[in-house]
Amino acid sequence: MQENKYIGDEKMAKMLEHYDCPTPLEVVKMRFAGAICSPNLELRPTDVISSFWPQNQAPRLQTKDEADLFFKFFMGLWDEMFNLVKANNIKLDKLSAKDPAYYCERRYAEVEFGYVEGFWGGKQDIKIPAFLAELIDNISELAAVYNTLGKKLANGAETGEILQALQSCDKTVEKSISFVIENSVLPRIESLKRVVN
Repeated sequence: MQENKYIGDEKMAKMLEHYDCPTPLEVVKMRFAGAICSPNLELRPTDVISSFWPQNQAPRLQTKDEADLFFKFFMGLWDEMFNLVKANNIKLDKLSAKDPAYYCERRYAEVEFGYVEGFWGGKQDIKIPAFLAELIDNISELAAVYNTLGKKLANGAETGEILQALQSCDKTVEKSISFVIENSVLPRIESLKRVVN
C-alpha cells in the first residue's frame, strides 16, 4: 500500500495552478518517471519537485502543515509513478487529435522536458552503459521529431499524415521507455525507493 495516496490528476492540476507552477502536469509526471529511472542515485524527489519552478521561484510555504501537505501531494504522485515504472506501464498522456499543432508542442515538452530531463536529473556526466546512453539520446531525438512535425504542419502538411506520424512516434517513445525500464530499472527496482529527504 502507498504511504502517500495520489490525489488524482484533476486535484493535482489545481494544486499546481494554486502554486503558480509553470510546469504542466503531464511534464511533472514524466519528469518523475525519468527521475525514478535515473542512474543518478543522489537525485532526491525534493530536487525534482523544485525543478518545476524557475530557479529561486519555488513557492514559499507558510507553515509546517502547508509544507507537509505540499510534499505529501507530490509524493503521492511520485509513489504513483514509481508503481507504474515498477509495472513497466509508463504511457504518454492522452491527447486529442483535434489540434495536431498543440499535440506536437505538448508531446515535445512531455518527452524532452519531462522524461529525458528527469532521467539526467540535472547531471549530464553520469557514467552509464553505452546502450543506455544511446537509448536516452534516441528518446531525445524522438522528442525532436514532434517539433519537426509541428513545423511541417505550419508549412501546410496534410493533417492526416502528421497524425499518423504522431501516433507512430508515440508508440516508439513508449517502447523505448519500456526498454529502459526493463533493462536498466527493474533489475534494481527495490533499491530505488526514495523518500522526500
